[in-house]
Amino acid sequence: MSEFELQTDTEETSGLAAAVRDARDASAFLYAGLPVALVCFLGCFAVPAALFFTLFVIGAPAWPEVVRALRRLAGHERMRAGAFLGAAVPEQYLPLDGSLSDRFRLAMTDPGTWRDARWLPVQTLGVIVLSLLTLVLWPVGLLVDGVRLGLAVGAAGRRGVPSRAEPVVLNLHVFLAERQAGWTARLLCPSESARLAERVAELSESRTGAVEAHSAELRRIERDLHDGVQAQLVALSLRIGLARQQLAKDPEAARARLDEAQEGAERVLADLRQVVRTVHPPVLTDRGLAGAVRALAAASPIPVELRISAMENGHRLPASVEAAAYFVIAEGLTNVRKHSRATRSSIRFHRGGGQLTITVTDDGRGGADEHGGSGLVGIRRRVAALDGTATLTSPVGGPTELKVELPCGS
Repeated sequence: MSEFELQTDTEETSGLAAAVRDARDASAFLYAGLPVALVCFLGCFAVPAALFFTLFVIGAPAWPEVVRALRRLAGHERMRAGAFLGAAVPEQYLPLDGSLSDRFRLAMTDPGTWRDARWLPVQTLGVIVLSLLTLVLWPVGLLVDGVRLGLAVGAAGRRGVPSRAEPVVLNLHVFLAERQAGWTARLLCPSESARLAERVAELSESRTGAVEAHSAELRRIERDLHDGVQAQLVALSLRIGLARQQLAKDPEAARARLDEAQEGAERVLADLRQVVRTVHPPVLTDRGLAGAVRALAAASPIPVELRISAMENGHRLPASVEAAAYFVIAEGLTNVRKHSRATRSSIRFHRGGGQLTITVTDDGRGGADEHGGSGLVGIRRRVAALDGTATLTSPVGGPTELKVELPCGS
C-alpha cells in the first residue's frame, strides 16, 4: 500500500471518528436531559395544580416552595446549556425572603416564575422528540456517512488529491443539541427590560450606599475636627490668653505659656494634615497614583511586591478613580497588617479596555469576613460609587485576594 493510500485511509478514519465523537457528545447532552424532561413533565401538572389550590388559599403556603423547586430545576438546565454552548446563561429572580405573605407575593410577581413555567412544556416535548430523533439518526448516520466518506476518499485517492468530504448525517446530532441548548438559553434568559430594570436597581443601591458612605465620611471629618482640632485650638487660645495676662507681671511665665502654645500649634497642624490626608492625600496630587502606592508599600511593615508599570505609562487617571484606588490599597494593606498574619503581600495593576484592575493578595491565614469590621464594606461602597466591582476570595488557610475593577475610560 502506497504512502498516499495510507494517508487517505487515515483521513477517512479520522474524519469519521471525529464525527462519531462529536455526535456522541451531542447525544449524551440530549440523553442527559431526559430525566429533566420527565421532571418537567410532572411540573407541567404540579405548577397548575399548585396555582389552582392557591386560588382557594389552602395552597398559598406551598406556592413559594414550588417556585423554589422550579428555580432549582431551571438553574440545573441553565448550567448544562451554558456548559454546552460555552457561554453562561444568566439568571434573575426576586429573593423569596420575609414572611409567608412576602414570599407568596414575590413568587407570584417575579417574571422569572412565569418564564420558568413557560419553559416546562417546551423542555418536555423538545428533549423527548430530539432524543428519539438522534436514536434514529445513529444507524442512518453511521451507514450513510461511512459509505459516503469511503467513496469520497477512494475517488480522491484515484485522482491523487486529498478528500474534502465531510459527514452530513452525523453532524445533525450536534445541530440538534445546539438547538436544544439554544432554546433553553433563550427561554430561561431574562428579558432585556428585566436586565435593564435589575441594572437600574443595582445602580440605585450603589448610589444609596455611596451617599451613606459620603455622609458617614462627613460625620467622621466633623468628629475629628470637633473632638481633635477644635479642642486643641481652644486650649491654644487659653494658653495665649494666659500669656497675655502674665506678660506684664511675669514675663518668664508668659514665655513658658507661649512655648506651650507653639507646641500646641504644631500638634494642631499635624492633626489637621492627618484629617486632610483622609479627604484627599496630597501625595496623590504630587506624585500620582504610582508614587502614592509606592509610599504606602514603603510604610507597610509587611514586604509588598509591586507590579504597577501599568500606572507609570500613559496619562493619569481621573482624580476620583485615583482616590478610590488609593484608599482601596490603603485599606487592603491595613487589613493585611491587622488581620492576615501574612509574611508578604503583593499589589498588581492592570489597565485596559476602559477598566483599571487592582489586585491585592497576601499569604496569610485567610478566612476574611466582609462583615467582620475589616473595612471591606467601605471598600465595596467606595468602588460601587464609581460603578466598579470588588471581589474578595479568602479561603480558610489563605491566600486572600481582593480584586477591584474600576471604569477609568482608558
